[in-house]
Amino acid sequence: MIQIGETTLSFDDPTTVAALIGAAILLLLFVLLIATLRRAGAAAGMAEPMLQQMHALTGRVQSLSDGQQQLAGGLTHVSDAQAKSQAQVLQLMEARLAEVTTRMGESLQGSSTRTARSLGELQQRLETIDRAQANIEKLSGDVLSLQDILSNKQTRGAFGEIQLQEILTKALPPDSFSWQATLSNGKRADCLIHLPNPPGPIVIDSKFPLEAYESLRNADTQWELNEAAKAMRIAVKAHIKAISQKYIVEGETADGALMFLPSEAVYAELHANFPELVREGFSAKVWIVSPTTCMATLNTMRAILKDARMREQAGAIRRELGLLHGDVERLGARVGNLDRHFAQASKDVAEIRISAEKASKRARRLDSFEFDEPVELPAPSSPEQAPLQIHPRGDG
Repeated sequence: MIQIGETTLSFDDPTTVAALIGAAILLLLFVLLIATLRRAGAAAGMAEPMLQQMHALTGRVQSLSDGQQQLAGGLTHVSDAQAKSQAQVLQLMEARLAEVTTRMGESLQGSSTRTARSLGELQQRLETIDRAQANIEKLSGDVLSLQDILSNKQTRGAFGEIQLQEILTKALPPDSFSWQATLSNGKRADCLIHLPNPPGPIVIDSKFPLEAYESLRNADTQWELNEAAKAMRIAVKAHIKAISQKYIVEGETADGALMFLPSEAVYAELHANFPELVREGFSAKVWIVSPTTCMATLNTMRAILKDARMREQAGAIRRELGLLHGDVERLGARVGNLDRHFAQASKDVAEIRISAEKASKRARRLDSFEFDEPVELPAPSSPEQAPLQIHPRGDG
């Protein structure tokens, strides 16, 4: 309960409660009104600088609008310049592209021409390679055939003779050697070269035993190599001995003979690994030659043959020189006789000229009859002719 003066208010009374509520509401409204008025005054105080700022902001916005218009004009100008520049760049690019296209076309055409020419040359080279391959295959077949030839003793001897014949026909005159010549001991030599004494005819044998060399070349182990080397020594020694006994005949042939090797490889093998065989050949006067050294030896023989033939012709040359000397002497005597005849004829012509001059003078005198003294004519050639005397003019 609330006591106000003489009035007592009870909270149980609804009227009292309603009055209290209404009074509270009015008080609250009053307080709110006062607060609102205060805020309005403060807002009025703050509105003036805000208005100034808004005016400044409006000016700036106007300036921004003017700048935007200028920027729009500048952008338009830049856009136009950019468009023009782009057009020029496009034209330049089109021109460059056309130039590059033309150059590329020319380059491609030139490349195509060079490529075609290169392909043609490549085709020719391939054809050359094909021909070389065919030649190699043919040569391989020939090598196999050569191996077959060399594997047979009889055909190997014929091959050596053919090779030796080819060398001899190139190095010596045809009449300076004989094939399959039979000596006085009944042995038949592959080739006999007719050298003068000394040294005399010399024999060339072309049947070298190649079996031992083939075994030596095909040896795989050290034992096979040693055995092949032994067989090589035995075979070559036997062949040197056979040549020395068969083809060196005292008083008929030279005191040495030639053993022809149809292969440079065999010749090199003997000199490199079997020098004792070469020395044994020297001791037996059997000279081992290869195709190359045989050609050099034959060239020396050709010089010997040429010198011998010149010596054979020396007597005939001296006889011809003697006859030529006699002919020259007779020619000198006849020239002397002719010279004397010419001298006598010249003397006779001079005398005839003198007589003709005298006769001419006498004829002129007879024509003019100018004689001062009698002139005696030469004696007549016959007694019937009387001398004629002519006297000058006188009194009688």
